[in-house]
Amino acid sequence: MVYSTDIGTSNLENKDDGYLAGQLIIASPAMLDKRFRKTVIYMCVHDSEQAMGIIINRPKPDLKLSNMLPHLEVKGAVTHEDTQVLYGGPVEPERGFVLHSRDFTDTDNSLPLSDTLALTTSKSVLTALTHDNAPKRAVLALGYAGWQSGQLEAEIMHNSWLVAPVNEDIIFTENPINKWELALAEIGITPQFLSAEVGNA
Repeated sequence: MVYSTDIGTSNLENKDDGYLAGQLIIASPAMLDKRFRKTVIYMCVHDSEQAMGIIINRPKPDLKLSNMLPHLEVKGAVTHEDTQVLYGGPVEPERGFVLHSRDFTDTDNSLPLSDTLALTTSKSVLTALTHDNAPKRAVLALGYAGWQSGQLEAEIMHNSWLVAPVNEDIIFTENPINKWELALAEIGITPQFLSAEVGNA
């Protein structure tokens, strides 16, 4: 696999927040697309033209920031938490997206997502991760999830997704495997309850 270090934000720069931007969407048992079963996605962009998010609970096997950075020609040790690299989604799976706290900002390449979060797709944030100016919280994802106009709304109407407010601790927790259950808990739902509801449908 070739890892891209020159990742533009041209498709994200003119962000016009829709009602899902800055929230989580959680795959329900009604999700038919195998690529998204039991996924949790942080929605970076949602407007009348597009939707874009990062899957936050699919770790790449045995791949952490520390052993990823040399492939991206970044030297030095990770100065903060050495998090697992995530599978961010099926679109452009060789491109890297760093979801991070806003204590780091690259004026030209960081996309503000909220008062506390940003998305950066340039090598600058990868280099920062080995220096004192590293964001305190960061995850690197390869690829993203994307939808065309109205597509995500249609999937929600078909009960494929549940919507939850974002809890940043869920995004950055060390164990990505538990994030689906944790995100459901944010809206007072247990997986057992969902299974029962599907069984009675």
